[in-house]
Formats: sequence, C-alpha cells, structure tokens
Amino acid sequence: MRPERLTRDALRAAGATAILLVLAAAPGCSTAAENPPPAGSKANAAEPPASAKVEKGDAADAKAGQGKEKTWTPPTFTARQRERDRMVETIKNYGCTDKAVLAAMAAVPRHQFVPMKVSSLAYGDGPLPTAHGQTISQPYMVAEMTRLLRVKPGDRVLEIGTGSGYQAAVLTHFTTEVYTIEIIKSLAETAAKRLKRLGYDPVKVRHGDGHFGWPEHAPFDAIIGTAVAGKVPPALIEQLKVGGRMVIPIGPRYGIQRLMLVEKDAPGLVRQRSIMLVQFVPMLHEDPTEK
Repeated sequence: MRPERLTRDALRAAGATAILLVLAAAPGCSTAAENPPPAGSKANAAEPPASAKVEKGDAADAKAGQGKEKTWTPPTFTARQRERDRMVETIKNYGCTDKAVLAAMAAVPRHQFVPMKVSSLAYGDGPLPTAHGQTISQPYMVAEMTRLLRVKPGDRVLEIGTGSGYQAAVLTHFTTEVYTIEIIKSLAETAAKRLKRLGYDPVKVRHGDGHFGWPEHAPFDAIIGTAVAGKVPPALIEQLKVGGRMVIPIGPRYGIQRLMLVEKDAPGLVRQRSIMLVQFVPMLHEDPTEK
C-alpha cells in the first residue's frame, strides 16, 4: 500500500469541513484491496419542500416490478454538457476507467440537483451544501460508490439517504429497480417531485428511517448508504441478497469515518472491507425538522 496523505476540503457555505485520508489511485477507480484515491463528503438534501408522491411506512407494494427489468430509457440532457464532460475528465484523473459509470456521470444533469445559489459550482470537484445541513457528494465519490456496487440490469438497489435524488438518478442508468429512503420528509417530497419532473420515473422514494431498510421490497442486490452509521444496520444486512454488495460509511457521527464494502457470501456469512477514509453526514433515526 502506498503512503497515505491527509487533505482537507472546506465546505465553507455549509460551515463544515470534510476531512479525508486520500490513498494513491489504482486503475479502474479502485477496488477493495485497491488503494483508492480521494473522496468527498456526502449527503442529502435539496430545495424547499414540495408536494410529491412518496411511499410511507409499510404501504409499499411488495410485488411492484419484482424481478423484472422494465423497458425504459434514461432521459437525455444537453444543457451544460461541456461542464459535465470536464467533470468526467476530473473523475478519470482520480483513476476511474469504468466506462458505464463515466457515461452515467456524463448524462445526469447535476446542476438540476443542487440549490440555485450554488448551481454555478455544480460540476466542480467537491461536495456542495444543500438544505437542512446536508450536502451533495463530490462527483468522484458518487462515481466510485456506484462502481463498487457493480449493479447489473434488473438488479434491485436500495439507497439510504435520498437527499436531492442525484445518486438515485445515476443508478437508473444501470437498473430500473431503484428504491430510496429519506428521513427528512421535505427532502423526500422534493426529491420525488424532481426525479419525476426530470424523467427518472423508475425511482421509488420513501419517507422513513433508513436503519430499517425497505423490507417490502427486499432482498436487494445492492445497497448504498449516503449517510454514516455507527455500525452497519442489522436490517440492511438482513435485506442484502446472498451474493449482494453494500457500500456504506461507518464511524462516528462527526469525524473521520471509513467507507466500507460489505459482501454477503451466505446467510450469516458477511465480509467487510475498508475502502477509504471519508466524512459523511449522520444517518438519522428521526426527522429533525419535525421536532
């Protein structure tokens, strides 16, 4: 393993600092034993609340789309394409060569998932503040976490921490079975409305506590956590399909955390590997805006 170096990425607009240990880049973006490159911090959020259809609690239809890949083509966007292309070149500079991931990053209009006041920075190499103390991850981090999942057409994917909906939109370029949970109700509603408006119809959004997953639609081929937990939530391990992969930050709520790759080889047999050091926002048990 090459020497580590410490870097600091200031989130001035959010009044927070993301600190990461950056490991030397390896070909392909990095793989588990793979000495990955820099990371960013993550998270959630978006614009002011808006009404949208969001699934609640146990009201989900467990059979909806189960085991089938719907015929659907992701929407295309031409606005600010040159900026997206430059963003992709930056991601390549970190060592990412996964063509499918790079194509997805080049296709999704990141500027539509950030607040207007920081729209000019949408394609920069760093995370951005959004709403309710949340952030949208550095583009490289979105690309690397997506790559680690190894999503195939027809795979069922669960995201914990919908935020603005950007990560979910990226995932639709790999499968139409995308399920995402957000604890902050206004963010869930706004993300659902935004995804629908932009044409990312396959994404199913739920307002709820991500620690408990989405059992009505389990098991999942892949699970991605975009907020940090103190340990991997047992419900998520239970809902991960045998042969499935989970990528999730684990560690203290505020401080240096580890991005973990969790692989389920058999019931009761789970392997965890540390990929890189990162800093994400906390995975919450209740909506702080409803207190």
